[in-house]
This record gives sequence, C-alpha cells and structure tokens, in this order.
Amino acid sequence: MTDLALRALVLVCTLKPSPAESSSQLLGEQVLGQLERHGVTGEVVRIVDHDVRFGVSADEGDGDAWPEIRAKMLVSDILVIATPIWMGQPSSVCKMTLERLDAELGETDDEGRMLTEGKVGVVAVVGNEDGAHHVVAEVLQALNDTGFSIAANAGTYWVGEAMQSTDYRDLDPTPEKTAAATEAAARHAAHLARLLKDAPYPGT
Repeated sequence: MTDLALRALVLVCTLKPSPAESSSQLLGEQVLGQLERHGVTGEVVRIVDHDVRFGVSADEGDGDAWPEIRAKMLVSDILVIATPIWMGQPSSVCKMTLERLDAELGETDDEGRMLTEGKVGVVAVVGNEDGAHHVVAEVLQALNDTGFSIAANAGTYWVGEAMQSTDYRDLDPTPEKTAAATEAAARHAAHLARLLKDAPYPGT
C-alpha cells in the first residue's frame, strides 16, 4: 500500500457565517483531527463564508466562489460534509453544495472516469432533533452518485433532545458514542482512500 500522504477537505454547511460558533464546524474539525492520526492533512471551509452560487455547473460565473473550493476538493482524497439538521433535513447550504457536485457527472479524465472517482466521502451531522440517519443517508447517496466511494461507518453524528437549547459545542467531554463513531469514520476513510490511491478504479 502507498505511503503517500493523503489530503482531506471538510466542507461545513452551517447556516451561520464566521465568526459565529458552529457545532457542525466543531464535529467537522474533530473528523479532521482523527484523520490526521492516520497521516491525513487538510483544511476546513465554511461554505457561507464564500460567495457560492446556486447552480449545477462547475462555474456559475460572475464571481462564483465554487471553482476555488472545487479545486481544493479535486486535490483532496477525502471529502467530509458537515451539516446541521433543519426540519429533519440536511441544511439548505448542504443541499446547495451537493447540487454543485452534480457538475462532476459531466467531467471525466482521459479514461472516462469522473474526476471524483477514487475519492472517499464522509458525513458529519449535528442537531437538536431526530433525523441524523436520514441526513447521513441523503448525503452519502449524493456523494456516491457523484463519484465518491463510501467506507464502512462513513457517518458520525450527535443529536440532542428535540426543541432544547443544548448544542454539541456545549458538551464537555464529547459524548463517547459520537467520539467512537468519528474515530471509526476517519480510520476507515483513510484506509479506503489509501487503497484507492494505490489501486485506482479501472477506466472505460
């Protein structure tokens, strides 16, 4: 197996721009921290801090910030989507981000493979209502549709009691079950990403 270092990009889909605190960002950073234990470096991008346009192309023009974020994604081996739950759904920012990934369906290399093939997807979800499994399932399906591979236990989440004010960022220490899920998601994602880098999918 290759000893080459891996890179990860964490896209945080909170509705709140920086410098507001974000539980989604905290969990995304924790995933990245666990990935670092397996030789993965990377960065965190909060989508609402950038002028990402609605659309399904690689570049919507007129100052669209997605091409710069997409470039970071294309040089990464692992993509982490971190999103809150709103009304039982991924955030609107998350859905917009997934819609931008739709453009990857039309982008291929010289062997007919999507440029995202060989990359691994991970999902991190937080909320104060039920729906974590639903959100993880929606996001993982979208990532898989757009070329990303999914390792075992590829989602980590925390949900608090419905309609209460406690946020994930308020918890100390991190709940044991969430910490274990985060560790497993990172460990498996790094393992699969290394395998795929060592033995890419065959072309057409």
